[in-house]
Amino acid sequence: MSKPKNQQSITDWFGEKIPPGESRNVQLVVGESYSSMTVQIQLHIRRAVIDGPVVFVTAALHGDEINGCGAVRQLIQDDEFRLLRGAVILVPVLNLPAFDRHSRYLPDRRDLNRSFPGTAEGSLASRMAHTIFNEIVMRCDYGIDLHTASVRRTNYPTVRGDLTDPEVRRLAEAFGTEIIMNGKGPKKSFRREACLAGCPTIIMEGGEVWKVEPGIVETAVRGIKNVLCELQMLNNKKQKPPYQIVIEKSKWIRAEQGGFLHFHVAPGDLVEKGQPLSTNTTILGEEQGTLHAPFNGVVMGMTSLPAISPGEPICHLGKLPGKHSPDKLTKIRAQKDGLEQQVLEELGSRVLVVEPSEETKES
Repeated sequence: MSKPKNQQSITDWFGEKIPPGESRNVQLVVGESYSSMTVQIQLHIRRAVIDGPVVFVTAALHGDEINGCGAVRQLIQDDEFRLLRGAVILVPVLNLPAFDRHSRYLPDRRDLNRSFPGTAEGSLASRMAHTIFNEIVMRCDYGIDLHTASVRRTNYPTVRGDLTDPEVRRLAEAFGTEIIMNGKGPKKSFRREACLAGCPTIIMEGGEVWKVEPGIVETAVRGIKNVLCELQMLNNKKQKPPYQIVIEKSKWIRAEQGGFLHFHVAPGDLVEKGQPLSTNTTILGEEQGTLHAPFNGVVMGMTSLPAISPGEPICHLGKLPGKHSPDKLTKIRAQKDGLEQQVLEELGSRVLVVEPSEETKES
């Protein structure tokens, strides 16, 4: 277990005193706008009376991914959200310049999530990353970063983390999604660099850009509280999914031709090897070909736009470990009419799913 940081790291925030047992809204200066106005991101810091771990929860690292904003805001506004020990730093919008532009990227067209830990003399993205990293990550013992799919895609809720780190695995399993994807993350990404700096960090992927989706928000809030329970910072009972599996390999299934898709699966579906995923048709509806699952898997993400060109990604399929069969997992999931079922129904309503023809099934 990581040794908790000195609570002094959040007692004094640029002159703002935060005594034990109290909360404060504070601002962190991360740069200037084109008009030389100061750019400040807003944070909510909540301390328990008793010392303990310091955890950051961030959203909108990509400015158009606002499902996490809804989750963090819900926690801030929850009067029953009381810590037993430690402290949390809640950041509804991490990338404010991109958020203001309804954009994934910063005004300098760089991806903030490929700019960490940053430098004080670098590009706009690098300077902003440097400030965030030193003023938030380096004050914390653990981190949770909330994401969605990129534009014109949707993701089934999935936690991602480097499971070779025991503390990252601990957080990932405690969060409580059905699917955990193992991986270090891209170079210079927020969570990878935070882990390298000694702050075990996980991310949750879920939903679409420009939306605050009820099931995704509830999944994120439940997961955050589960992690805080695991760290003995809350007294709630941890909520568990029907099952939990680790995905080691995944593959984007891509279009072979341009056309208009008939989807045969929805986000979160469990599929068998050879099962039809989508059928490509002309604008007039004539079938041109069908894509099939190359292995037993789970639909972790997919396009929400049925009009595609050759090579465009259609379905992000996570490969199920050999001991797990899609049919068995589907039956286990169906036995529990809970949050997971709600999310499946909500995300499934975002795409039109049609039954494949008999010819398609047999091809």
